[in-house]
Amino acid sequence: MTKYEYATVPLLSHATKQILDTWGSDGWELVTVIPAPGGEQLVAYMKREIA
Repeated sequence: MTKYEYATVPLLSHATKQILDTWGSDGWELVTVIPAPGGEQLVAYMKREIA
């Protein structure tokens, strides 16, 4: 069975691509993006397989 670890990442509107590219280059896959509590910021949920 595949096992994963997860991370929540706050996204800055002016650097979203850079943030996601950085996490992606470290092996993280984007699962979803939702508004943070308060709705002023977005939060990305990431996962990657545990070796």
